[in-house]
Amino acid sequence: MESSSSVSFTGAERRTTPVELFWDLAFVYAITQVTALLVHHLTWTGFFHGVVILALVWWAWSAFVWAANAQAEDSATMQLALLASLVLIFLAGLAVPSAFGDEATLFALTYSGVRLIHLALYVDASRKGNASWEAIAGFGAATLAALGFLVIGSLLDTGVQAVLWTVALAIDYAGPAWLTRARLRGLQRVAVAHFAERYGLFVIICLGESIVAIGLAANEKPVSAELIAAVGFGLLATIGLWRTYFGELAVNAEQRLRQDDGDVVLAAADGYSYLHLLIVAGIVIFAVGVRVAVEDLGEPLSAAARLALCGGVALYLAGHAAFRLRMVGGVNSFELGAIVAVFVIFAATGAAAAWLVVALVAAAVLVLCAAEAL
Repeated sequence: MESSSSVSFTGAERRTTPVELFWDLAFVYAITQVTALLVHHLTWTGFFHGVVILALVWWAWSAFVWAANAQAEDSATMQLALLASLVLIFLAGLAVPSAFGDEATLFALTYSGVRLIHLALYVDASRKGNASWEAIAGFGAATLAALGFLVIGSLLDTGVQAVLWTVALAIDYAGPAWLTRARLRGLQRVAVAHFAERYGLFVIICLGESIVAIGLAANEKPVSAELIAAVGFGLLATIGLWRTYFGELAVNAEQRLRQDDGDVVLAAADGYSYLHLLIVAGIVIFAVGVRVAVEDLGEPLSAAARLALCGGVALYLAGHAAFRLRMVGGVNSFELGAIVAVFVIFAATGAAAAWLVVALVAAAVLVLCAAEAL
């Protein structure tokens, strides 16, 4: 087993494999369950629970991307690890609606299984010389400690569980940061095309969940002008979010990773593993808001639903702006203007029909797209 931080990597360029796409389907289900949890618990407590679970799910997915990135495309070990973890993450998804209730232990144990498989996959990569054992041991210890808090918390009452799961999240997310920047830099060589593609695909997964949320809400309503308006503007807003991510920035960020040989791991960790959580959370929270808006149609949205709709877009754009700043430098003033605009919409539409709020949010996002294009 490698004991130094020096690693070699064969197959520095690769793409997403079919088994990885198949594995993603379990996370599609998990994200759907998080959205459903938030829709049915539009309170500050429900929001906190949903965000904690989303952060856990995101970290599990992101961690696997890193480990798989250090494997060859045809690695049998990677395929077995992905298929085994697919079953576990699906079971964890089943438990999401009651993860802060009767199914807390089921979620904690299945989630822990996913993370342990991830660590085993990384150990295999280090045995092949594709990752640094020293770095893996560093954040692996933090992961095990976090999983301990997760399992123990699942056995206690909800209030204590929430505290311990928050501690678990803090430890897990801080794990890589506990390594010195020099040691983290030596974790592995990043297959840039595969890495950037995987994170882009997860953004698409979340945008797809927004479309599914709109469809689920529309299925329960008779077709009317208000329904067509709410659905149409909700889809336009989703298209606008897609365009802001998959415009020039996604390409420029990937190119920056290719050029940043010395700090590619640091840039990838900061820009993708951490800052993409804001982007993903923004899309999921927006999906909650737009689903409730389609359900309410002509009625005024509650403050909670309006905040999810407008705040979700604002959080997405803030994450996008931070990603831009970290990866390519600079700030997009149009993006900052759009963030201000959606908060103005939130403040000014307390008595407006739900479909109109969606229309205004869609307009703000589309104006941003047009401004960037011009």
